[in-house]
Amino acid sequence: MPTALVTGTRRGIGRAVARRLAESGWTVFAGVRDLDDWMPRSDADTRITPVRLDLSDPADIAALDDVLPARVDALVNNAAVAALGPVEALTTADLRRQFEVNVVGTVAVTQAALPRLRTAAGRIVFVSSVGSRSVVPMEGAYCASKCAVEGIADALRVELRPWRIAVSVVEPGPTDTETWREVDTMIDDMDARMAPHHRDLYAAHVIGLRQNIARFGSAVAPPDAVVHAVEHALTARRPRARYVVGMPARTMVAMNTLLPTRAGDAIGARIAGLT
Repeated sequence: MPTALVTGTRRGIGRAVARRLAESGWTVFAGVRDLDDWMPRSDADTRITPVRLDLSDPADIAALDDVLPARVDALVNNAAVAALGPVEALTTADLRRQFEVNVVGTVAVTQAALPRLRTAAGRIVFVSSVGSRSVVPMEGAYCASKCAVEGIADALRVELRPWRIAVSVVEPGPTDTETWREVDTMIDDMDARMAPHHRDLYAAHVIGLRQNIARFGSAVAPPDAVVHAVEHALTARRPRARYVVGMPARTMVAMNTLLPTRAGDAIGARIAGLT
């Protein structure tokens, strides 16, 4: 049976990926920031081994050496956090945590797993975001962290060729997960954390962000679409370098590719209610 380590599996895409692999006969180690958060919700969940893995904690990453078997066939780097807000209003602490988890922690986990992946000529999948190619206002820090992740993935894809370790990036757009359904609360928290003068300056931006999220409605991709892309990247004879998931994501990439940058900015500003 092949073995996989999946990070960020408390819920959402990470839990769905871990579950699908377990159902398909994989031995799955599921990284969660707090083991108390791992609540089995299906028969497949009971066949998954949860592992404490806070990407901002070097001790957790070092402990993988005592947990993982000598051979790992797949690593799915899914864990991430999002710091919402206008760049002007972000604190340096916000930025450091954004990159510490999404970039530094992801690289550290990859480094820890690579000797085992090399033994298996395994595969690495980075769950990124379409925001890495079409940056969304008020999500600048998150999108920047995903740009960095994709730069790391592009380098690894070439660096690891001698050992036949395939590296793929999955770029979902809006996806119907618990996090997406809680996004209004996340915006409320973002708004509350801003200094009063920033809240006044960016009031229209916040309204536009809420309106944009409402516009997606039923167009958000189901988690299974992302899971399918990850599964293809792990099992196909010739996995793709990139998988764009969902119609909104494909539309955003097409616009970003076809339109001049300033024209795309103008359309994005209009959609966001910024004139």
